[in-house]
Amino acid sequence: MKTKQLKRLAEGAQERSRAAAAALAALAEERNLLDVAIGTVDSPIGGLLVAVTPRGLARVAFEDEARDAVLEDLARDLSPRILESARATEAARRELEEFFAGGRTRFDVRLDRRLIRGIARDVLATTARVPYGRVTTYGEVARRIGRPRAARAVGNALGSNPIPIVIPCHRVVRAGGALGGYGGGLDRKLALLSLESSRPHMATGRWEDGGGG
Repeated sequence: MKTKQLKRLAEGAQERSRAAAAALAALAEERNLLDVAIGTVDSPIGGLLVAVTPRGLARVAFEDEARDAVLEDLARDLSPRILESARATEAARRELEEFFAGGRTRFDVRLDRRLIRGIARDVLATTARVPYGRVTTYGEVARRIGRPRAARAVGNALGSNPIPIVIPCHRVVRAGGALGGYGGGLDRKLALLSLESSRPHMATGRWEDGGGG
């Protein structure tokens, strides 16, 4: 058999495999057997893995996070019934693509916050209200959650954010204007801030509530 024929057979098998996987995911969703749907998004800061449950978007993972480890965590903490599904993840993937294209300044997709625990619940709820193109400080977030001496704990909570970008922990910086930390790496944090504003500036006083990205 010639090389071209083998290549066509391989491509055909791959296409059939993708179609079968999509059909299986659709059937599982119709029969309420799909607890966690996963999909991928290309972005300027690298590929992203999204995980969506019937409650909403539960996880956004960067490409340098070990995929097997991410899936193991999802299976342990949410459900082992995980399948790739373009249909179930479509809204989350579309909104992320629109954000990176500059056409979206806030996310409307529903969130599943079950992976957010402890002080991170308050920290990330507050962070979600920092408007697009603005930044605030770790100390200010600590003050807003009623724990003004807990800036370090705030930083740890932000670093554990399971839904980065959508819950915009990249908008929290140090008091002097330095970037601070970021679970996805400082290059990504800088890229996200640059995307939102050519001159990200410190939020002074109270920012407007309800404008989270």
